[in-house]
Amino acid sequence: MQFPESWLRSFVDPPLSSEALADALTLAGLEVETLTTVAPPCSGVVVGQVLDVSQHPNADRLKVCTVDVGSDATLRIVCGAPNVAPGIKVPCAKVGAQLPPMEQERDTPVQIRASRLRGVESQGMLCSARELKVSAEGAGLLILPEDAPVGRDIRAALNLDEKIFTVKLTPNRADCLSVFGIAREVAAITGAPLRWPVFNPVSTPLSETLPIHIRAPELCPRFAARVIRNINARAQTPAWIVERLERSGQRSISALVDISNYVMLEFGHPSHVFDLERLEGPLEVRWGRSDEVLELLNGQTITLDTDTGVIADQRAAHSLAGVIGGAYTAVSLDTRHIYVEMAFWQPDCIRGRARRYNISSEAAHRFERGVNDADTSEQLEYLSQLILEICGGQAGPIDDQIVQAPQRAPIELRTVRASRLIGIMLDEDEIVRILTRLALPFTRAGASFTVMPPSYRFDLEHEIDLIEEIARIYGFDHIPARMPVAQTMLRPAAQDPHARRSLHTVRHALAARGYTETVNFSFVDARGEHDFANNGTPVRLLNPIAQQYSVLRSTLFGSLIHVLRYNLNRKAARVRVFEAGRVFRADPTLSANAFNVAGFAQTLMIGALAYGPVWEEQWGACPRLVDFFDVKGDLEALLAPHPARFVKVEHPALHPGRSARIDLGHQPIGWIGELHPRWLKEYDVPHPPILFEVQARALMEQSLPVIAEISKFPPVTRDIALIVNAQIEAQQLLDAIHTLRHQNACQCIQHIALFDEFRPDTHLEGFRAGERSLAFRITLQDKRGTLQEQTVDHAIQTLVEHWVQVHGVHVRA
Repeated sequence: MQFPESWLRSFVDPPLSSEALADALTLAGLEVETLTTVAPPCSGVVVGQVLDVSQHPNADRLKVCTVDVGSDATLRIVCGAPNVAPGIKVPCAKVGAQLPPMEQERDTPVQIRASRLRGVESQGMLCSARELKVSAEGAGLLILPEDAPVGRDIRAALNLDEKIFTVKLTPNRADCLSVFGIAREVAAITGAPLRWPVFNPVSTPLSETLPIHIRAPELCPRFAARVIRNINARAQTPAWIVERLERSGQRSISALVDISNYVMLEFGHPSHVFDLERLEGPLEVRWGRSDEVLELLNGQTITLDTDTGVIADQRAAHSLAGVIGGAYTAVSLDTRHIYVEMAFWQPDCIRGRARRYNISSEAAHRFERGVNDADTSEQLEYLSQLILEICGGQAGPIDDQIVQAPQRAPIELRTVRASRLIGIMLDEDEIVRILTRLALPFTRAGASFTVMPPSYRFDLEHEIDLIEEIARIYGFDHIPARMPVAQTMLRPAAQDPHARRSLHTVRHALAARGYTETVNFSFVDARGEHDFANNGTPVRLLNPIAQQYSVLRSTLFGSLIHVLRYNLNRKAARVRVFEAGRVFRADPTLSANAFNVAGFAQTLMIGALAYGPVWEEQWGACPRLVDFFDVKGDLEALLAPHPARFVKVEHPALHPGRSARIDLGHQPIGWIGELHPRWLKEYDVPHPPILFEVQARALMEQSLPVIAEISKFPPVTRDIALIVNAQIEAQQLLDAIHTLRHQNACQCIQHIALFDEFRPDTHLEGFRAGERSLAFRITLQDKRGTLQEQTVDHAIQTLVEHWVQVHGVHVRA
């Protein structure tokens, strides 16, 4: 919401400077995003009057002008503007003047010097609005009012030092989407008196009305309109309206459009003006019909849905309700008779329609948040008054139809609860003072209040909303800061905070291993969700922001591949990225808790992708592409000291022979592997990236240090080669150490490592078909003394016997 300070102070004028007023609004929850002047600084620019214009002797498009700038001597200035003419008053930059930088990225002002243009001396420059940065219009000179004093500094003449407020509003504060709404807040915050507007009915020499039938009362509870005939649509918009519009970020279009926009910005109620001669018969407010087509003011043609409201005549729809008007009935400079409407549209019936049709309009921005329905006819009277004053004409009576007025329920406010939540002791008199400043009607019964929310405050529905208002007006800066008092208690070891690291620490650990964090939408394309998760029934969004964001993701792989393709399209050869985000799946058995919505699981996952060379290009190592084991090493470093198991299981997104499920403590926590060749081709990825995805909680848990005695005695190693069936995984044999640890004979076995595999190409003595050889190195050590040969042999024999009995292996000779 952007507006000039003078417009605001025409309603409320607190004894505060511009900066103090901006701070007060920000502290009260209406964040002033920027506070700037109308135009950047400039100097040496004055009001000049063009006395004479003659043709440049050496250039067809240049004119030589004699300009009076209020000094003893006139100036001769060469000008190429098409609208220069004798008698006009324009900004004149004298020699030595400084103009704002021509480009935003530069901060060096433009210095005006005396110069010769095609052989004629020029003693300054006549300026356009763009050159002064007053507006973006730069087709010609900025023509000043006839009463502008010659020689006066242009900043004073045009009030260019006026402050422009840009307020960043939260979606619940629709009541502040107008200058008067902001003024109402300023009055409540500062206690300054508010000048309430008075809307006098206009004279109505006509008795004509245009019948209107509200077929959808749930869409439009109130509709007010009137006929105005014999207007002059070519009338000039008054300069004060144009100035306020431009300083609020709106450009002047025509008198009728400017007046409609002006009333909307001033009081927050959008309106629409139809060309009466293009409407046929009675109008009706209804829902759109299937396959009904409407051409809009912006030139866009849309096909209506049955849940989209329209204003239509007997022939066709002519306006998208609460969003934008139609092109066929739009007013033009030749319009003579108009039909002016101002309605209240239910926010739930407008919300999302503009986004659905890819439309952005000020009307939709307000109606989908809620406007004041109570003053609809008064606002229409004000709009009519301005039209009649500027464009002339005769007005008919207002046809105000109220079919289903919105009802607001009273809210109970308890002093005790307000004091407890705000953290200070409030008495009833203080609450009375604040409610009065907020203009909230109330009745009092002891320490309790019954408050009736006004029609313009859609954000007041519960007691907590009123308590927030009490805190805002009381002043957050007046609430003392007190440290919270908490009872200290010893935690059991299982709850020790050192046994868990933060997500921030995990992200830093990934960054330390060369991965860059990315942040992606949780919304993905349904096709990608099917490709990377084989999810045929994803969680679908009721109102997606775009077609490619129609479902919630159940895996991070799709988001990571999207980031990879984005980087590949920009010639990145080596990519290392990760993301910490939630994935979603439907689960009817889940109830609502701190982590999930009822019926949906939301699991926090950490995913990573590595693509391209293992190292940046260098002379000390031969280049090679990253492989499964490089990324597996990164993951094991993140999980350390917890040992992870990698189980061969297929995943729809990963290569069936180069992927694994990640288990921790016999519980699956994620996946790792190379991207499936099918998706390499489908998504145009030249080399296979390696990806992993694990539950964040697994990376956040960590073991507390445990004191362990280090043996003073030397370890003993034994190598043993086994012939095993090729279907038996090496991990199954390695797990034997966990099974045998409780036996006395094997307590001295400290570690078993696989160091060799042999698969015979042809038949070899000692090998049967489908067998291979696995070689293990077994490390033994005792803390009590040096191991004897008999003890070592007994431990090895027990281990081998277990392998033989369980897996049917035999020792290779």
